[in-house]
Amino acid sequence: MSRPIALPRPKRRRGNPNWGKVIPHVPALLTEFEMEAKRLGLTKTEYVYSWQLRRWCERNRNRCFVPEWLLQEWRLTVDLTYSGVV
Repeated sequence: MSRPIALPRPKRRRGNPNWGKVIPHVPALLTEFEMEAKRLGLTKTEYVYSWQLRRWCERNRNRCFVPEWLLQEWRLTVDLTYSGVV
């Protein structure tokens, strides 16, 4: 009875095959604040005068990102020890 022939295995390649290649551009995701401003159809110059955006920022300033310059303009403070527990 004959034995099956064992073929040599290909060498295992080690390391990252993409090393040195250019990474394709990954689009940045919008923050909750930016999505709200976009939903309201505001430009950056209109942020300060929008009462809907100010109301959203007052409710979400401890939970979501709000630009510091806007918080200072509206004299809002962020609670650094906010836990979200009522």
